[in-house]
Amino acid sequence: MPAESRRPKTKVRRPSRWRPRSLQARQLLAASIGLLAFLALAGYALDRAFIDVASEGQRERLRNYVYAYAGDIEFLRGGEIYLPSESPPDDRFLRPGSGLYAEVVLPSGTWASRSASGPQLPEATMLGAREEKFEGPLPIVRSDGSPGEVYRYGLGLLWSPEETRTDDEFAYTIYVMEDAGIVPRQVRVFRAALWVNLGIAGMILLLLQALIVRWSLWPLRRVEHELVRVQRGQADRMGMQHPRELLPLTESINALIESEREHLARQRNTMSDLAHSLKTPLAVLRSRLDAGTGEAELREEVETQLQRMTDLVTYQLARAASSGHQLFSAAIEIEPHAEQIVRGLEKIYAAKGAVCEFEIDAAARFHGEPGDLQELLGNLLENAFKWARSRVLLTVRSGDTAPNRRPGLVLVVEDDGPGIPPDRVATVLQRGVRGDERVQGHGIGLSIVQDIVHSYRGELHVGRSEELGGACFSVRLPPGF
Repeated sequence: MPAESRRPKTKVRRPSRWRPRSLQARQLLAASIGLLAFLALAGYALDRAFIDVASEGQRERLRNYVYAYAGDIEFLRGGEIYLPSESPPDDRFLRPGSGLYAEVVLPSGTWASRSASGPQLPEATMLGAREEKFEGPLPIVRSDGSPGEVYRYGLGLLWSPEETRTDDEFAYTIYVMEDAGIVPRQVRVFRAALWVNLGIAGMILLLLQALIVRWSLWPLRRVEHELVRVQRGQADRMGMQHPRELLPLTESINALIESEREHLARQRNTMSDLAHSLKTPLAVLRSRLDAGTGEAELREEVETQLQRMTDLVTYQLARAASSGHQLFSAAIEIEPHAEQIVRGLEKIYAAKGAVCEFEIDAAARFHGEPGDLQELLGNLLENAFKWARSRVLLTVRSGDTAPNRRPGLVLVVEDDGPGIPPDRVATVLQRGVRGDERVQGHGIGLSIVQDIVHSYRGELHVGRSEELGGACFSVRLPPGF
């Protein structure tokens, strides 16, 4: 066998053409199935109820005929039956083979209505006094010789002359029979009318359900149209006129849009600022080279400008790293990150002997990027250790809450240092400005904190610590999505 024929054949899997049904199709399908099931069960229940009512109605109708005959029948002295009324309870008793028959069983024989002439009725037996009996279907032979069935109701009675209630009294039984096909014909007529009406009602309800589903899903279609407009650049954000169930979705989408735009704008600004900042040291180096500066002086100038460029790049990268935050981030415990940062700072500032105390709510969480939390805590705590005499206090607790949102966060860092005068607060928070030129640093730590807080739409307040007497930096982050 050739080697090619022994190779296993590989099956090529074609992409499935099946697509998930839309929400409207799903709701219409579910509503249609439920409606059809309800109509079917309702029709079945009505059908069974009508059969029971029709059967009970036939029994009651035959019973009424029997009592009507019992009220009209009289007997002569010889025991012969006598009907003074010429009109029976129903005209069908006068028409032969009409399907409604009456029969009276006497001790000396039987009496039958005109309608009973021709058909062969089932054998009738005598019943006891006041005994009632409903039975059927019983077989008969109609006038044309065809077989048939009837339902029969019988009542046993006792007659005695009014003037002498002695040996002249005798028992007799009245039977009334009706064709068994009466009820099935009524049922067929009822079923035809029932299912036609249920079908019409079902079509109307399905149409009404389709309109209701379309109306109820209209807000989702509005959201879809607004998203398309945002994607095409025809709108800046989602609208806010939506049902309350969709507001968390539209608010999250708007927050995502704004976050991405801020992130893109911040990246562009960072690159632009970096390029603009590097122009000056590069221009200085170019001027030195063009001026023919000596090697020793040129080396010193190169080192100076390289250090300056390194500081600028470090600053811009730090700002870019802290730009914005990702939405829908997991909740982060704050105490482990704070302990790690404080351990390092206590080693750096071991000569001061400064210590940091924690007052952290166990339920408080930071909803954002771990890097943002580290930058936020690191810069605030480093600034506090830098200016503190011996004590630093970190307080963390849960902030404001809002329905369908994650709770906010309040983070406070205090020290027992000299503090910041109110007129210097705005200056200290500017990029590249240090609180004291004699203290080592680049003056970008607090600006990074401010950028992070703004990216989370929070607030940064700088004041004096009431407990320690030094500076107090309070960060308040609002409820998140």
